[in-house]
Amino acid sequence: MSNSEEQLNALKDIRQMMDRSSRFISLSGLSGVFAGFIALIGAYFANDEIDKFVNGRGYSLGVQGEIDLEYNLIKLAFIVLFVALAGGILFTYRKSQRNKLPIWDKTSKSLIVNLFVPLVAGGLFIIALLLNHPNTYSIIAPTCLIFYGLALINASKYTYSDIRYLGYLEIILGLVCMFNIGYGLIFWAIGFGALHIIYGLVMYFKYERGQ
Repeated sequence: MSNSEEQLNALKDIRQMMDRSSRFISLSGLSGVFAGFIALIGAYFANDEIDKFVNGRGYSLGVQGEIDLEYNLIKLAFIVLFVALAGGILFTYRKSQRNKLPIWDKTSKSLIVNLFVPLVAGGLFIIALLLNHPNTYSIIAPTCLIFYGLALINASKYTYSDIRYLGYLEIILGLVCMFNIGYGLIFWAIGFGALHIIYGLVMYFKYERGQ
């Protein structure tokens, strides 16, 4: 091996070390696939609850029925979120153990903070919207997509840059949904379900397959 090749390999090693120290690379693509499937399952059950409400099955008429529906949908959303997060943590932990990398360090903390600031802001915005304007529930889905996209873009500088493009797609999808009120659940399923599955598979085959 020539001296120039040795120097080039040394530079590559240094660059990899810098990437590992500044980016959280234990994020697993399989966690995205898992979250996408859980989101699709959640969308199925949410649609079923809405169908029951519309057809008067299991729900009382009037305001009380609407309150019960909102409660069930919120409860379902929290269950989906919990299961998706638990699966993401599990797959990420397995990848970090396989690559002998820490799962909780300064970089992962920065990732979490930058991810959750827009998410928490979006959540509070939606809660305030519902409390002050109860009839605006139809824009919850696009609002979720837009704030989630902003969160991904904000956090992308601390992990794989590919996540930024997923964030752009989520924002675009949310904006399109804003002009198609009434199809929120479909857009929600596409954004949190289909896009996550596609993104997760791309990440897996690009960074994890063969490791």
